[in-house]
Amino acid sequence: MSAGHPRRRTVSAPQRASTRRRWVAAGLAAALLLGGCTGGGVDDGGGAGAAPEGTIGLLLPEAQTARYEASDRPTFVSVTDRRCPGCTVLYANAGQDAAAQLQQAESMLAQGADVLVLGAVDTVAAAGIIAQAERLGAQVIAYDRFLDGADYYVSYDYEFIGFLLGSALVGGIADRAEGRADDGRPGVLLVHGSATEPNALAIAAGTRRALEGEDIDVLAEYYTPDWSPDKATEWTEAMLTRYPGQVDGILAANDGVAGGAIAAAKAAGLDPVPVTTGQDGELAAVQRILAGDQYMTVYKATDQQARTAAELAVRVLRGEDPRATAVIDGVPTQLLAPRAVGAADVEHVIVDGRVYSTDEICVPAYEAACEHAGLIGPDASAVPKPPVREAAR
Repeated sequence: MSAGHPRRRTVSAPQRASTRRRWVAAGLAAALLLGGCTGGGVDDGGGAGAAPEGTIGLLLPEAQTARYEASDRPTFVSVTDRRCPGCTVLYANAGQDAAAQLQQAESMLAQGADVLVLGAVDTVAAAGIIAQAERLGAQVIAYDRFLDGADYYVSYDYEFIGFLLGSALVGGIADRAEGRADDGRPGVLLVHGSATEPNALAIAAGTRRALEGEDIDVLAEYYTPDWSPDKATEWTEAMLTRYPGQVDGILAANDGVAGGAIAAAKAAGLDPVPVTTGQDGELAAVQRILAGDQYMTVYKATDQQARTAAELAVRVLRGEDPRATAVIDGVPTQLLAPRAVGAADVEHVIVDGRVYSTDEICVPAYEAACEHAGLIGPDASAVPKPPVREAAR
């Protein structure tokens, strides 16, 4: 399917440069006031001695979610360096501040960014970034979060992720209910992500679809501001007090939120903790799954997502017209496939997939859990494999 759509801006590199020169003088002062826009991170991917090709800006929304700094950023920079030695890469993390992200984007555009890869803090506020990029002839790749009017979108199907979470919750509660004398309807808490983030809303929609028609009571639900684990902990603590003995499951929208909810359950003395989902495949979540505290996570190959976005950004910079796997609201889209991971999947998906090594997972606090799962010890099926991450190649 062609990547074209009615709002696409097909502007050649010389035209972009000509347009931008008229704006750089006005924007340079803002860039200098910002002191650069690397957010304490990378400000070049240009490759010494390579013929300059152009500038790509990567804007990530926050750092509370571990993947952005640990995986997305280094992978993106590494791939761009390799695929386009003559490219300059600008980087910034907005720290969940939409106004700061607008300033970062303005600074990148003032420095001559031809392509912005934008993981938006606020998708409404990001409309201003898209408008400025269009005015300057730069293109915008929406990253992880859909943006109306973007030139491309790279992400996962978040409603499907929500469906995976809800389906796993139903299955986990059913497994625990087998053999119990209590035949009452199980109750669950839904701890969503931020209400201002479209992916959180899509996950919630998928969750509800999975729970529809099931013999389960939704006791309460909460949209967690900024995806904050601390706020998830506070809310879950209050709900466990309000519904004592009634919470059989907690649908947590990502692993950070899951960690907060599990902390609340442990503080309340629940053993075992309610069946709790997660998403992102974080190392801490994998360890909790092996220990029996978290029921599952959804693993998204964030390095694959970052690689896809980096490859796409380079091709767009060079004036190519990449094909899309889908079109969402007129925006050519590359959708990647997620994978549900429970305790039985850790070895095959996480260890054999070289996401984390057994040395990383099986630290002293989790050695017993790892041995029970057959990851280490006499029953281990393979020699521990080191992780292979794009940034380290």
